[in-house]
Amino acid sequence: MNNRFLDTPVEYLKGIGPKRAELLRNELEIHTFGDLLEYFPFRYVDRSRIQSIREITSDAAWVQLIGHIVRVQTIGKGPATRLVAVLRDDTGEIELVWFQGIKWIRDKLIPDVDFLVFGKPTWFKGKYNIPHPEMDLASERTLTVTETLQPFYNSSEKLKSRGFNSKEFSKVMRVLTGNAKGNLPETLPPELITQFRFISREEALNQIHFPADSSMLQKAQFRLRFEELFFIQLNLVQLKLLRNKKITGLTFPRIGDFFNEFYHHHLPFELTGAQKKVLREIRMDTGSGKQMNRLLQGDVGSGKTLVALMAMLMALDNRYQACMMAPTEILAMQHYESLVRFLGDMNVQFELLTGSTPASRRKGIHERLRNGELQILVGTHALIEEEVQFQNLGLVVIDEQHRFGVAQRARLWEKREVPPHVLVMTATPIPRTLAMTLYGDLDVSVIDELPPGRKPVKTYHFSDSARLKVFGFMKQEIRKGRQIYVVYPLIKESEALDLKDLMDGYESIVREFPLPHYAVSIVHGRLKPADKDYEMQRFIRKETQIMVATTVIEVGVDIPNASVMVIENAERFGLSQLHQLRGRVGRGADQSYCILMTGNKLTTEGRKRIETMVRTTDGFEIAETDLKIRGPGDLEGTQQSGMILLRITDLVRDERLLTMARNAAISLLEKDPELKRTENQPVLEQLQRMKKMRANWGMIS
Repeated sequence: MNNRFLDTPVEYLKGIGPKRAELLRNELEIHTFGDLLEYFPFRYVDRSRIQSIREITSDAAWVQLIGHIVRVQTIGKGPATRLVAVLRDDTGEIELVWFQGIKWIRDKLIPDVDFLVFGKPTWFKGKYNIPHPEMDLASERTLTVTETLQPFYNSSEKLKSRGFNSKEFSKVMRVLTGNAKGNLPETLPPELITQFRFISREEALNQIHFPADSSMLQKAQFRLRFEELFFIQLNLVQLKLLRNKKITGLTFPRIGDFFNEFYHHHLPFELTGAQKKVLREIRMDTGSGKQMNRLLQGDVGSGKTLVALMAMLMALDNRYQACMMAPTEILAMQHYESLVRFLGDMNVQFELLTGSTPASRRKGIHERLRNGELQILVGTHALIEEEVQFQNLGLVVIDEQHRFGVAQRARLWEKREVPPHVLVMTATPIPRTLAMTLYGDLDVSVIDELPPGRKPVKTYHFSDSARLKVFGFMKQEIRKGRQIYVVYPLIKESEALDLKDLMDGYESIVREFPLPHYAVSIVHGRLKPADKDYEMQRFIRKETQIMVATTVIEVGVDIPNASVMVIENAERFGLSQLHQLRGRVGRGADQSYCILMTGNKLTTEGRKRIETMVRTTDGFEIAETDLKIRGPGDLEGTQQSGMILLRITDLVRDERLLTMARNAAISLLEKDPELKRTENQPVLEQLQRMKKMRANWGMIS
């Protein structure tokens, strides 16, 4: 494959040069010709149609007019200066407005000459105008607007300020696609090209930037979307096959005293069918002689921790140690306390290790871990510190793993020569398409049943005007002996404002729920850890009935007596976060409630989120809706380290294509696992090129 052309630094393209190349690298991570070729347009506009001024309507995204300039004037002073030109055609007049580059543009506005004007109309003071339109002489139209469908490229503010706007992208892409002719060999095998009737890669890249018509654009998009998904899936499926064939795993051949004693004498409730199914899958994995890499999905409260504990007991029965890593001290403490509750008086040696563990106790934990006396270690990222050495680590459980960077997870992998089994847990339900793309190399288990006695949380939406009614309901629940969370958003960009909202809310709640009849706790990120823990403990001991908090309680607080979750400014939360917060209640046998408080005015997107929460408690339906609203990049509330960035595909729109691509990848690797056949050489070369561009952490879940 001619990688030399694709790997050429972008500054060597005519029209770019060193300064622009530096900007492209910093702003858009475009380093090479190959990167630039794969920087695809986000929209196409049909430039074949000319409208009249009279035809402009409020829903017009873009208009293209031909007319002549009848008046030009500069209005305002200093930074408020703007240039206004009046364009006239046979049907009327419209103002064209510029706020930048005024002197340069004014010199170009020749009166009584027909211009081709293209731009986005806006409504201002009772009439339409077009800010910063594109202007070309109408006489040169056939030379300047050669394409029917004009591509539009995203640009950053910094790039635009240096003149690198969408039009400039088109210019350099025209040069690049011209240079690329003959330098873009195939990346797919002939069999796939024939099967799906793909156009060539070279033609697809040319047509995606400069489509001859809508039919050719569709063919280019089909080819490039499939290719993007195919190589992602090929990489993931290959990793899975490699693990299964080449990486020896520890074998857990027996179910012994630890598991059986727990199952027969300590199980807190009858396992659900879903929990039993997952345990059978884990049993098969750990007994196969291959390394287990399993993703366990389940809503908050579905019993994942219990399944993880039983898997760890399987490790103990086979004389191995186990560990469970959580992203926060609160969540690690929660898991530790669950183990205390579940294991009772069983003779299992387990400890908690976090950043707050005193040095004296830490030393003892390290020693007991090395000599094998300590069987289970629960903790935070403290587990991956150099001095933490297991004698015989057999199983690693990672909870809410998207909160760990991949490099952090890799450190656990390095703890022994034969890799331990890995069970990854998440309470964020992941849509099928996202799971196939992010976790396609893992086996997936789902717990989709609630334990016996749990009732679905009832969710209601109230606006601020109904606050007194909500306060009345809270008092009613407190009289029944229940406890209540009141949560405020905390978004870094406006931390000061959010903290003010929280304190204002706290004061109004203290006024409404005064001492000595009521007591209120407050928890937020700016509190010292000791103060935060003190407030949490007061709530846990039922010394306070209401906890006012930020999203610090999103994960890891398990208080069965808390039956009401009030979420203030609910419109400011993502769906996934709202669902996580709602999962903090409904953990006991009592009926629980989630109350979403919002302002009176909601955006369309905000209203859709609130309606979804009120309608369903199904985490997977919520995750699918969230994916449609927000896209894959931030589904879990934080950008995943190592997240796959998609250039042209959309996981909602292209679900069918994703399945086709995965099936094609599996079929190809079944016939030629190491891609040694001549016809698969282009595939192998493209895969190697992609791996060079992205650190390969696939071996660590």
